[in-house]
Amino acid sequence: MEEIFKGYAKFGNPKSDGTQITLTNSDKWMKQAGVIDNKKITTTDTGICFSKFKSKTLGYTEYMQYIEALAKEKKVDMEEITAKMAKCAIPGTGNATKADKSGVVDRMTDTTKYTGTHKERFDKDGKGRGIEGRSDQKEDTGYVQGFKDKK
Repeated sequence: MEEIFKGYAKFGNPKSDGTQITLTNSDKWMKQAGVIDNKKITTTDTGICFSKFKSKTLGYTEYMQYIEALAKEKKVDMEEITAKMAKCAIPGTGNATKADKSGVVDRMTDTTKYTGTHKERFDKDGKGRGIEGRSDQKEDTGYVQGFKDKK
């Protein structure tokens, strides 16, 4: 369980060495393990119990004391909580946005299908021509629109 603790302690914080865990990462671990079910144990319960330790982060031994205190407070068997958390895998992102595979983006970005003035903005290889590809550019005189004393 200590290896999983290190994984969750590091999750989302590249500067962490994995020895201290925050309440946010602890809640993520407990949610993924099914300990926080929003019926018997909620994130409010974990926050109240975590604040009793008067620290923003907890080491592994303090964290085990925190789980013991949470189990006692919520009248849940500590062994049940630790068993669920030990079975839990390393942290994951769950429902992260997946890449679109339908081809819609490919059709929208295919410059060979562009028409009109948009077609002029790309060369035959589909690379953008930049400012040269815009025929609506006026001569740059250095003055802004509406300037009265234009020379």
